[in-house]
Order: sequence, then C-alpha cells, then structure tokens
Amino acid sequence: MTRLDRAPSLSDVLRAGERSFSFEFFPPKTDAGEHQLWQTVRELEALHPTFVSVTYGAGGSTRDRTVRLTRAIRQDTTVVPVAHLTCVAASRDDLRSVVAEYADAGIADVLALRGDPPGGPGGEWVPHEEGLDHAVDLVALLKDLGNFTVGVAAFPEGHPEASGLDQDVAVLRAKQDAGADYAVTQFFFDAADYFRLRDRATAAGVRIPIIPGIMPVTNVRQIERFAQLSGAEFPEGLARRFHQVAHDPEAVRQLGISVATEMCQKLLAGDAPGLHFYTLNRSPATREIYSALGLQHRLPSGVTV
Repeated sequence: MTRLDRAPSLSDVLRAGERSFSFEFFPPKTDAGEHQLWQTVRELEALHPTFVSVTYGAGGSTRDRTVRLTRAIRQDTTVVPVAHLTCVAASRDDLRSVVAEYADAGIADVLALRGDPPGGPGGEWVPHEEGLDHAVDLVALLKDLGNFTVGVAAFPEGHPEASGLDQDVAVLRAKQDAGADYAVTQFFFDAADYFRLRDRATAAGVRIPIIPGIMPVTNVRQIERFAQLSGAEFPEGLARRFHQVAHDPEAVRQLGISVATEMCQKLLAGDAPGLHFYTLNRSPATREIYSALGLQHRLPSGVTV
C-alpha cells in the first residue's frame, strides 16, 4: 500500500459525504509532555485520521504553542491539522495575525470557538474591548479572510449559558449561516443526547455535518471534573459502574473502552457523520476503541493498494 504525500483536505472529505474520524490534542507545557504528544501523533497517524485538531489553553493561554504545534503537524506528518481559534483576550487585529500565521503555514482548516471566560467555565464572559463577542462573529471573520474550512462547536446537552435547547440550536444555525462547514460536539455519555441534538438541529434547518465528540473514561476523578467544568452530565448509573471498580485503574480503563465503544457503535449505526476523539494526548484507549469498531481496516482517501 502506498499513500499520497498528504491526505485529502477536510473540505474534500466533507463535500464527498465521507465519514470523518479525527483526534484532538492540547499543547503540552513541558518537554516530556511534548515528547508524549509526538509519540501519540505518530501512533494515531497510522490510523489515517481525517484530521487532528489542536486546542487553545484556558483563556487563550497557549496560543503561540498551538500555532507552533499545528504548523509542525502540517509540515512533518501526513495528516490534516485543524487549528483552534478563540475570541478570548484577543482583539480583531490579534485574530487576524493568528489567521495569517496559519495561512502562511498552509493551514486551511480552523475550528472557530468563542472560548471559555478567562476565569474558567462558569465565569462571566467579558469580550476584549476590540475583539469579538461570539463564535458566529469569528466564523464570519475567517470566511472574510480566506478560503478556510471552518468548524464550530455544538452541545448535545445545551451550552451552559444558553437559555434553552431551542436557543442553543438557533446559535448553531447562525454559525452555519455565517459560513461554518461542520460542527464537532462537546463530549457526552449517552448517544440519545447526540441524536436529540441532531433532530432538533435538522428541524431548525441545520444541514452541516455534526460530528459527535467522544472522551473515553480512563480516570474517574478526572472525567467527573471535566464533566463538571463543561456542563456535561455524567449519568448516575454510569458513574455507579465506574465507582464500583475505581480501586482498579486497569478495570476502569477497560470499562471506559467498552462503554465508549458501545456508544460509538450506536452513533455509527444511527448514521453519525464520523467520530471525534478527545485523546488527552494519549493514544492507547482511542486505538483500542478504533480497533474494536473495525476502523483500523478503513482505507483512507488517496490510498491505492
């Protein structure tokens, strides 16, 4: 089997209606963390993902590292990098400067997010006095600045600041109307939440693909903290199953892989347009889920045998 020099662009995959399989990383703060990340990138590159994405830290604190890492993935691997961009603590000129850096590095795919308040989730959102207030404004800016494929966030259980699920879907529709090409959801633990979001969005005229976000549970305390910060519900029955084996880290990991695999099977059987894995910069759990789903046998576009 030989691969082309580079995978097809994300926009090509979405236009073709193919399923998207992707992985998310965050910029590490230490040399050891960066070594771990690159090991994970190489291990997951072998699975031929549609794209990988690189987050901003809280309050946009890792902007420079995000740009550097995204550029390095673009230059040194065969995968398509999607760069995160947020409105947090940034003027319009700041945002234009970052977008120019991405464009100069040949990065044409951006995930446009408002971002959490500088004080963290649950804090009061105060936009930069010369910046943007909403993700929809960032989508419009990106589309004005170049031929970018733009992704946005979606929330199966509703955004914590939304007045209700109808408003939440109306915001997603507005992002689509501003030029968004696809959405990736916040992580969740019940496939029914994803399907309810998709049905509400379809009824509201949303036509862009909504890719479900998956975070395998490998550490109970960590996932409960993430769920609390994000506003996602960690269902009581599921939490009980994990707490029953919490004394055994390997049992927790195996249960997390089993639960995530079962949910992914339901999502794909229900015609979800792909899967986006929040990896926490480690690959074993994600690779095991990928294998259990039979996705390691998936030939990527651009491959000949």
